[in-house]
Amino acid sequence: MKKLIVIFAAALMMTSLAAAQTTATGTLTVTAKVADSINLVFNSDNSGVALSSGAGTNAAALDFGTVSAFGTLATNVSRPSVTASNFTVSTPVDVLVTKTNSASANYTLTTQLSTADAVNTWAANGNTFTNASSATATATGAYGSNVAVTLAITIPFTTASGTTISNTVNFLATAN
Repeated sequence: MKKLIVIFAAALMMTSLAAAQTTATGTLTVTAKVADSINLVFNSDNSGVALSSGAGTNAAALDFGTVSAFGTLATNVSRPSVTASNFTVSTPVDVLVTKTNSASANYTLTTQLSTADAVNTWAANGNTFTNASSATATATGAYGSNVAVTLAITIPFTTASGTTISNTVNFLATAN
């Protein structure tokens, strides 16, 4: 019986100690504002040159390979024109724009060079662009599906053999 009383007293003291602890409470009101957003990624087009890196991301690389006015070109590179003073090579690349939390029905896609190119002429879907002037590649792009953009470079015959052509094409999708 004494043991039972000792156990009961010990339990009573523990309960008293627990009840004596100081506590505090508080509330936190949380808010967030949802913004509409769009995302752009590059994919290889089945009719075009496969992206050499970055497929499925917004920073990809496209290599036309060795190009010339006459002779064989890399697979899926076309030569739409050869004139008296220059030649053009082109290939399509897919651009996939997706949206979330947006009522936008479609988007406008523009292209612009990152740095000046005083020698070659660049075009997207037939529209010429430079580093100072963008061009519309599509005015009403459909969200959620690949949109083919044919990139073309017109190269003058005065360009020396072995010259590497390199620039960055900036793509901008704007929700309509």
